[in-house]
Parts: sequence; structure tokens; C-alpha cells
Amino acid sequence: MRVISGSARRVHLTAPKGLNTRPTADMAKESLFNIISAEIHGVRFLDLFCGSGAIGLEALSRGAREAVFVENAKPAIAATLQNIEKTKLAQYAKLLEMPAEKAINTLDASGSSFDIIFLDPPYDTNLLTQTLNHLARTSLLCETGIIIAETDSKSHEASPIPTPSVFELTGTRIYGRTCFLFFTWI
Repeated sequence: MRVISGSARRVHLTAPKGLNTRPTADMAKESLFNIISAEIHGVRFLDLFCGSGAIGLEALSRGAREAVFVENAKPAIAATLQNIEKTKLAQYAKLLEMPAEKAINTLDASGSSFDIIFLDPPYDTNLLTQTLNHLARTSLLCETGIIIAETDSKSHEASPIPTPSVFELTGTRIYGRTCFLFFTWI
């Protein structure tokens, strides 16, 4: 696992110890950033369920103005902190060590907004649907922003994720077992 492009290109990232975190494969990550490359420069990026921080760090490396990382698992927090230091992107990064729901409430109460919100909750839970519904009740996504949700392609094909009524599913991309869902405000 590494940073693919930008100022921290080729920096190898630490993965959290244990089996509770599933890092996004480099091929899927590279494909995702090829899709959003024109929109990355200067954005505010929120990385929910950040795991190792690889997605948010890729965004910073490619020119995002700021990234907020959210994680509550101790091994993943440790890996994210190591990776922020390794990439030398600490001045643009903020880590919130708390559950995603609490972070969403905290950020919304502070008036924060983001151009891109990425979420990658554990595949075998209903956290994706819960988090999308929670985000729909906030002002965290700016008016022209996008939400990118990562899920398991097999599960999504068997039972598509319900879209909150305020969001529109604008695209789906599948890379092996990884499925990216793209949402915008209606």
C-alpha cells in the first residue's frame, strides 16, 4: 500500500495491525483518483472510517487543501498517525479519534463543510446506509460536493444501498470486490 501520485508519491503506508481494517487496493484507489482528479486541487476532504488514512492522504498528496480523518479503532488511529507523519502532510491533516456519527455531529455543529466526503465503513454492517442518512441531515457536504462511498460489489449487486431522498446516485464503479458509489445533492 502506497501513495500513488502527487507530493508524497511512492511513500509506503502502514496498514493497521489485525483483520478489522480492509485497505482499499492500490488499483481501485488509482482508478478512483483518475475519476476525481480534476476536482481534487484545493478541496476540503473528509475521510470517514479512514482506516490507514490512505484515501485522504492520496487526496492531500494530489493537492487537496485540507483533509479531516475520522477513525475510532486504536490500531487504525496509530497507522493513520504514522502515515500522516511519513507523508509529511501533517500541516494539512486533522485526525478525529471518535466514531463517525459523533464526528459528523461535531463537524456539523462547528459549521464545517467539505467538497468531497469519502466513507468506507466495514462491509458487513449497515453503517453505510446509517452514515448516508446521517449526512443527509447535515450541511457537511457543500452544495456542489460529492460523497463517495466504498462498499463490497457482491453485496451491492445483491442488495443495492438505499439512497437518501436528498441525494442522487450519479455513478457506480466496480473494481473487483470494490464498489464506489457517487452521490450529489439533488
